Amino acid sequence: MEEYKNELEQLAVLGELSERLSKMNPVDAANELVEWQDKDKLLLVFRLLGKDHAAAIFTYLDKDLHRYLVEGISNIEMNDLFRRLALDDAVDIIEELPANMVNMILSSTSPEMRSAINRALQYPEYSAGSLMTVEYISLFETMTAGGAVDHIRKIGLDKETIYSCYVTGPTRKLVGAVSLRRLILAEKDETVGDLMTKGVVYAHTLEDQEEVARKFQEYDLNAMPVVDNEDRIVGIITIDDIVDVIEAENTEDFEKMAALHPSDDEYLKTGVVKLARNRIVWLLLLMISATFTGAIIGYYQGLLDGAVVLAAFIPMLMDTGGNCGSQASTLIIRGMAVGEIELSSWYRVLWKEFRVGVLVAAALTSVNYLRMRFFSSLTYSEKTPKDRVEFVVTITLFLTVVLAKLIGCALPMLAKKLKTDPALMAAPMLTTIVDALSLAIYFSIAAALLSL
Repeated sequence: MEEYKNELEQLAVLGELSERLSKMNPVDAANELVEWQDKDKLLLVFRLLGKDHAAAIFTYLDKDLHRYLVEGISNIEMNDLFRRLALDDAVDIIEELPANMVNMILSSTSPEMRSAINRALQYPEYSAGSLMTVEYISLFETMTAGGAVDHIRKIGLDKETIYSCYVTGPTRKLVGAVSLRRLILAEKDETVGDLMTKGVVYAHTLEDQEEVARKFQEYDLNAMPVVDNEDRIVGIITIDDIVDVIEAENTEDFEKMAALHPSDDEYLKTGVVKLARNRIVWLLLLMISATFTGAIIGYYQGLLDGAVVLAAFIPMLMDTGGNCGSQASTLIIRGMAVGEIELSSWYRVLWKEFRVGVLVAAALTSVNYLRMRFFSSLTYSEKTPKDRVEFVVTITLFLTVVLAKLIGCALPMLAKKLKTDPALMAAPMLTTIVDALSLAIYFSIAAALLSL
């Protein structure tokens, strides 16, 4: 009897929880379920939710809970769940599941849904086709505004968005676009052909998602049609999907700029071995590339033996050069990412960075000269008088800063020209190159100006 009473109490608690979740925004409800520790009761709570609200929450759960719930629900429940999901959300969820679960889902869904999912899965990853949904409003030029609004009322409930409608010809060829606002405010007998806007911005199915995101930003769009090779509309991409793309692309660029192998997994849910594997490749490459720096120092070992004071300025020269190069590369990478800088403008970029480098170098060398002249406590020998060393360091610092700025802007553009991600030419790789260059300049000038 006591056990039966405890079960009733637990069911009452779960019922209260599901009722509270049903009143929450799907994003907030999903966040609460992700943090919920008692996974055994999660499936029961999920089943107590309203069908549409449960599907909305399911979209925002993480991949671990997606897998857990897919394993726990029946085929009938799975079919009902995926029928209520937008196609692009369903495809995103399926792409992160193991192959055996994908087969189970596809075998459980309706033939129409299965066909739509399979078509979407055929497009390359990170392409416009993989992002799009086929749930959009399609109108004809000959429709009246009143007829179009009635049409939207009939079919709009299951569409991704009703605010942007697309006008097609007899063969589904995209000919224009019209907003719901314009249809509602127009006279009922006005035709869609007269109300629509031509010259619609669109994406091709195989177009890279980064380029699609750039178009959304440039044209300030909420939705964009996707067409095939014959300019027939096959789907649309909405702004919520592009926000995810922008976040993912920015994260990938940050990871590459920090010499990390990009990963889609969350940090706390990624194993130690995988984290180490993502880092060690680049670290090994950078460590081995530092051999050039060591070789330069070794080549001029005799010079250092005769003027040990020169070694004191090596860290400052290398750090300053690396920082200057990183500043330039970061600005150029960002400018190319948002479309502000094109490869055709390379000469303008180099000329501008050269002038910036000269101004920055003049300021840095002036301050450093004063620091060496009045605040240095280093000991100089008769063979290496202080004024000569100061001159060598000043000239080297000036040249290093100017060249670091030029290299910092040139390498990302060269990478893009070679069809490589410009982010690879960010701080770690650039610093290694500039370090070797600054040492070569430093010791060459020292050997020429110091009589040792």
